[in-house]
Amino acid sequence: MDYPLIADEFALLDRLLPKPCTRVIELGCGAAGMAQRLLQVHPAMHYLGLEVDTVQMRHNLRQVPERMRFIEAGAQAIPEAAAQFDLALMLKSLHHVPIAFMDQALAEVARVLRPGGHLYVSEPVYDGAFNEVIKVYNDEGLVRAAAQTALDRALAQQPSCWQQVAEEWFATPVRFADFADFEKRMMHPSFADHHVDQDLRARTLAVFAPHCTPVGAPFERPMHVRLLRRVAVG
Repeated sequence: MDYPLIADEFALLDRLLPKPCTRVIELGCGAAGMAQRLLQVHPAMHYLGLEVDTVQMRHNLRQVPERMRFIEAGAQAIPEAAAQFDLALMLKSLHHVPIAFMDQALAEVARVLRPGGHLYVSEPVYDGAFNEVIKVYNDEGLVRAAAQTALDRALAQQPSCWQQVAEEWFATPVRFADFADFEKRMMHPSFADHHVDQDLRARTLAVFAPHCTPVGAPFERPMHVRLLRRVAVG
């Protein structure tokens, strides 16, 4: 499949962002970089980020920007009252929710969104050269498929509280200076242990090496975005 190239997903997110949108929750927020950019261009917006990675959460809490707050919690148990938010973000995070809890997580998102609120889900596609490198040490084929199936299941429920209002397929560029740069950024995240021994490192390097050029190793990461609207039921 050919994917149109989008240099920065922020442009797509901001274009699809329902307006006005003043209260935003992000599930699996990581460093919340996209959210900080949103707050810069939307001065009335307030943000809550949930993250289960205790290491990342310590970083987030060291200096919390204005109009942001953070809670250590998972998407399947959101410690907030119902109908509090205009927008929920899941940026490459739904497939990290344990498969057994994906349906529960989407139900929790529906609970905390007000009717008319939106859920923006951005997920990596299991395709392309970048994925071929990643899957040597971290094959996410099963969990990525499960994330899309959970969304399909939520939309198919009778009656469903969700309506899909937009869908986008695209690729974003990602570049690494060399394999050491890739290893540092991708192979040893604080939220997971991929058990990378010397043999696994060598096999990953063998797949990565053909993409190296004098100016680094460029890849395109295919992505799939779905925007769902929370509708009133009953």
